[in-house]
Amino acid sequence: MSWSAGAVAARSVVSLGPPEGYDARGRGRALAVRGGPRTAAAAACVVLGIGLIGGAVTGSRLTDDSGPAGAGTFATAGTLWHSVPVDRLFPPTVQGPGAGPGGADRTWTRVAVAPDSDCADAFDPLLRKALAPAGCARLLRATYTDATQTYVTTVGLLFTKADAAAMSSLAARFQREGLARRTDLMPRPYAAPGTVAASFGDKQRASWTLSVLTRMPVVVYAVSGWADGRGVDTPQPAADAMRAGATSAPAQAGLGNEAEGLADRIEQALRTTAGTATEKPS
Repeated sequence: MSWSAGAVAARSVVSLGPPEGYDARGRGRALAVRGGPRTAAAAACVVLGIGLIGGAVTGSRLTDDSGPAGAGTFATAGTLWHSVPVDRLFPPTVQGPGAGPGGADRTWTRVAVAPDSDCADAFDPLLRKALAPAGCARLLRATYTDATQTYVTTVGLLFTKADAAAMSSLAARFQREGLARRTDLMPRPYAAPGTVAASFGDKQRASWTLSVLTRMPVVVYAVSGWADGRGVDTPQPAADAMRAGATSAPAQAGLGNEAEGLADRIEQALRTTAGTATEKPS
C-alpha cells in the first residue's frame, strides 16, 4: 500500500511493495526503496510480532528509551518515513493483548492514513512551540478504531530534524515540566471523511499520550475519543485515566488504554523496523 489520503484498511495483509510518497495534490510519487529478500522477510515478522508484544505492563512504554543512541540506528530511523511502506509503520490491524482496562485484549483496525505532511497545522499552537526546537522533517498519522467501532484513536510519528543531544534535551524538558500531561498541549486527531472517524475533531479529544524518543529522532503520540462525535469537556492524560480508581468519563471508557496501548505498539514496531534497517549483511 502506498501513502495516500483517506486510505481505508479492510484487510490485514501487509504490503511489502515499493514505498511511495505523494505530492501536494495527493498523487503518488516513487520514493527510494531499501532492502531485499532479507528485509522483506523481516518486515513480515515485524508486523506479525506486533500482536505478540502482550504481557507488558499497561501504561508504560514497551521498551527502554534510556541510554545513548547508536549513531547508525539514530540516523537510519530518521529516514524511515520515506523508505518504509505505510503498512509497516501503521499496520492495517494491530493486536493488543492485555492492553485494555483490567487486562482485556484489544484489536485496532486502521481506518485511514493521512497524507505525509509538515507540521504547520497538525498541532495546537503551544504544542507546536514546545516541539519547535527539534524541528519537523515529516509528520505521519493514521487513525484506528477498536473492534466494536466505539472508539477512534489517531497515532502520529513526528520525524524531527534534531540530533541525539537535542532529542535528549527535549525529552528532559517534557519530563521536567510535565508538558505531555497538559491539556493545552494535546496533539490533534486526524478526522477522515467517510469513515467512523469523520467527526473526530479537536473538541472530541478525550485522552492522549506523547513520548519524545531519545534513541531516534521521533516523537510518538496518540489521541483518542468516542466514535460517535461526542464532545469532551475535561480531557485526561492517558497516564491519569489509567490509574486505579480513576472516575472520569475517559477513564471509565478506557480511552486512556486506547491511546497508550496503540502508541506503545506502533512505537515498538518502529524500533524493530529501525533496528532491522540498520543491520548490515553478513
